[in-house]
Amino acid sequence: MLKDPLVSTAWLADHLGAPDVRIIDASWFLPGVDRNPRQEYGLCHIPGAVFFDIDEICDESSPLPHMLPSPVKFASRMRRLGIGDGARLVIYDSQGLFSAPRVWWTFRAMGHEDVVVLDGGLPKWVAEGRPVEEGAPPPRERHFTVRYTNDLVRDLGQVRRALDAGREQLVDARPAARFTGHAPEPRPGLKSGHMPGARNVPGASVIAPDGTLKSTESLIRLFQEAGVDLDRPVITTCGSGITAALLALALARLGKDRTAVYDGSWAEWGGLADTAIVQGPASPG
Repeated sequence: MLKDPLVSTAWLADHLGAPDVRIIDASWFLPGVDRNPRQEYGLCHIPGAVFFDIDEICDESSPLPHMLPSPVKFASRMRRLGIGDGARLVIYDSQGLFSAPRVWWTFRAMGHEDVVVLDGGLPKWVAEGRPVEEGAPPPRERHFTVRYTNDLVRDLGQVRRALDAGREQLVDARPAARFTGHAPEPRPGLKSGHMPGARNVPGASVIAPDGTLKSTESLIRLFQEAGVDLDRPVITTCGSGITAALLALALARLGKDRTAVYDGSWAEWGGLADTAIVQGPASPG
């Protein structure tokens, strides 16, 4: 079983100079948000952190946003960032807990399990008066080995079969109004609603008021109240595979450490003519 997938700001402060710890800024913003994560990284980041560009370290040949890159591309980019084999990776983002879980999940899909997310992210770190720096550390290439593991990833065909078979549960991390179809999608051209049988656990609902992940007791209650059976396998989905990874992180905290993410998510499903779509609340269990 995966160890705790999160570390505290206090833990990171104590290990900031450890030679085997590498820190990654995985900040990313939704379409239409007028913020540039790379520029913000250059102005303020945790000392020693490198920037992971979710929109570049991806399959740029795909029409879908930030799909998983090929293992070859991923290894190349990690080498350039100085992320090598044997490192313990700490991932954070500038919103607290938003896009960092996507990069946590990506590393695990690429076979690197010694990776954790900073609970509360940069906002908690800064609020506590901990050190930050500008610029970027000088690159020092290291060898990174990819061992791609497909059990954490689901594609369109696998999701279709999962819906037909009913063995795996689909849990959607989009806000409730988008899930029900009452609010439009932020990406143009996508239909509104959700997959038949999907449950809705909005990504924001797993976050405590202080920006950290909610307690295990609260998470269990949240998933159960949404109709999720925690004894059955889950596939998480969202708008484009970002907050789906946040739900996978929350489920890992509950011991479900091999939760799969539908990489294409609603950016794919909602853009196709032949996919089944339901509007309104989740159907009764």
